Amino acid sequence: MKNNELGVFEAKTHLSEIIRKVMAGQTFFVTMRGRRVAELRPVQEAKKPLARGAAKNADYFMAADFDAPIPGMEEVT
Repeated sequence: MKNNELGVFEAKTHLSEIIRKVMAGQTFFVTMRGRRVAELRPVQEAKKPLARGAAKNADYFMAADFDAPIPGMEEVT
């Protein structure tokens, strides 16, 4: 077996140790009878939508004229 593959029994027996390694960034495949059946990998944090008022932080910039009419577009509207 490869280094990143574990049998079900081995995974069950050493779960705490495996979880610590996963938290450190490693990925493991759990096998049953030589066939991969599961993957243990670090969770990717989901990006949260901006909260109301989030644009008030110092890194956010919006031009003062962001909603001004675009020159030459008068005939389109």
